[in-house]
Amino acid sequence: MCRSIRVLHHFDPPTTPDEIRAAALQFVRKVSGATRPNRDDEEAFARAVEEVTATTERLLAALRPPRAALRTREGEKAKARARRERRDAPRP
Repeated sequence: MCRSIRVLHHFDPPTTPDEIRAAALQFVRKVSGATRPNRDDEEAFARAVEEVTATTERLLAALRPPRAALRTREGEKAKARARRERRDAPRP
């Protein structure tokens, strides 16, 4: 999975619309291979971001909450930091 796309489900406080849109933008950028679309593709790019945002909002609303504890942004950052440290640690 793309490292810049984050888990959005089951957070305390709940995921914000801005976080959902940012994830949709990252997804469209990854799929299109373009950070910024050229002028001819701007409309299609923007439409794709809006459609992915709406689909993600519907998905998150439809998912049942897991039995696990709620995620926190701080906890997710700590997990990512630990993964990064393991990945970057010198190997014997």
